[in-house]
Amino acid sequence: MSKTCILIGAPIDSGQKRDGCLMGPAAYRVAGLGPSLQALGLRVEDRGDLAPAPARPATCANPAVHHLAETVAWTATLAAAAQAAMAGGMPIFLGGDHSLSLGSVAGVAAHAAAAGRPLFVLWLDAHSDYHTPLTTQSGNLHGTPLAYIAGRPGFDAFAPFPAPVPTGRICLYGIRSVDPAEHAGLLDTDALVCDMRALDERGIVAPLREFLDRVRAENGLLHVSLDVDFLDPAIAPAVGTTVPGGTTFREAHLVMEHLHESGLVTSLDLVELNPFLDERGRTAKLMVELVGSLMGRKVFDRPTRSFG
Repeated sequence: MSKTCILIGAPIDSGQKRDGCLMGPAAYRVAGLGPSLQALGLRVEDRGDLAPAPARPATCANPAVHHLAETVAWTATLAAAAQAAMAGGMPIFLGGDHSLSLGSVAGVAAHAAAAGRPLFVLWLDAHSDYHTPLTTQSGNLHGTPLAYIAGRPGFDAFAPFPAPVPTGRICLYGIRSVDPAEHAGLLDTDALVCDMRALDERGIVAPLREFLDRVRAENGLLHVSLDVDFLDPAIAPAVGTTVPGGTTFREAHLVMEHLHESGLVTSLDLVELNPFLDERGRTAKLMVELVGSLMGRKVFDRPTRSFG
């Protein structure tokens, strides 16, 4: 991993209908993300919060889709920022809802293509986010980024994805809520789907290690997209899309520790944190701790936690 962490705030709230995710970047900063990374001996460059370009008219045949023009504008802004940041270090995108990955991964993919290296994507999420704007029933575009990344049709309002990621290079890890249209779409792919049943049966490490071995064998770049709802809502309540049965505190840290030890992660999304739903900042603090594990903090380095 790069020794320079580039923090990029993306206060995007247009991908869903519950207000609050736009406060996410500020919550990560208040929870001490920058200082915690510096304490690990890493350089931190905080580039502040992005703002989307003025939205242009955009249409979709699906009348359920909302905030399309705003999300398209955010996607273009994020893609440019991500591609620029990849040249200078490891970008960490502070969300914001998961629609930010429409842009963050587009920029990372453009960088990977220019470097002549394959891009792999690890999707740590309760949901598969494999809808297209044409299949979503809720109209929430935070449920579409993985389909855009994979090059599925239906994103006519968006710029073409610069270098679609073959589904064989995508790992959906920890999912436990998939709509029928998404399920049908995924059945036609060779994506590595590690739902919570698979992780219960095989353990939290074995499927991850197999995926990381592939990334290493192909000299790939690895983008990790971490949704708050990857975690069980009992330990991470600050998300509007809670799904019971998520990863535990220890399981989540174990995933991050293995990612660090792999040395393969080159970019990171932190998405769907809604501070309005949090309990004295506990979810933001946990997410900051998980990033610390991803960047090398060991379990015996952690002080006693307090929410007081």
